[in-house]
Amino acid sequence: MSSQRCLGQSSAPAKRRKFPPRPCHLRVSFCALTLRAIPGREARMSAVAFPSCPHLPAPGPQMDWRDLHIYREEARGAEFYRACLTYAHHLWRRGLAARAVLCLDRAFGADLRGDEPVLTDWPLPYAAMAWLLQNCPAEVFLGNPRVHFQHLAGRMNEPRREQRRWRAWACWALACAARPHLSGDPHHCITEPPLEIIAANLRVHGHPGEEERWRRVLNGIGTG
Repeated sequence: MSSQRCLGQSSAPAKRRKFPPRPCHLRVSFCALTLRAIPGREARMSAVAFPSCPHLPAPGPQMDWRDLHIYREEARGAEFYRACLTYAHHLWRRGLAARAVLCLDRAFGADLRGDEPVLTDWPLPYAAMAWLLQNCPAEVFLGNPRVHFQHLAGRMNEPRREQRRWRAWACWALACAARPHLSGDPHHCITEPPLEIIAANLRVHGHPGEEERWRRVLNGIGTG
């Protein structure tokens, strides 16, 4: 799956948005999962709630961006992680699939050791990510998650840069498998790593057992 993409320069930075600022490593890839990725296209939401994802905690009756914004000055540990999973599920149930993927990105960036009790109930959301990518209806806007994760991995910043970078590549591999018709960004100069390299780096930089969990999810895509 490895290949080199370097056919030009990235497009000009997107215009500033009015909601609370996101970390810079998310800004660079955000456009791949927003309406700016497809000029003139409007977001599509389901007329009814999406089915629940079996890999995410049940969302509360009312949630919004403030449920995560409260952690802007605090350590983003176990409570932040669970909040990201719950809010991602809330967004998904409302039909906001692309925003749900972005919220799972934030869960992967939580500062966890790997032995927190929340991970027993809700492991790192590789299964949730794959489930959303495979179950998003065709008429609902999802953007291009392959490009999103390509940008995220290639332009990752601190903290825990290597851990978060290889998790982004792991999600990129899930997107490639779940949505094989999607193409990468030809203007982003980057080498797409083979699965073996992703797995090796998850073993080095991830939690104990993380690489095996990711492999099981990846191998299960398309098998029902």
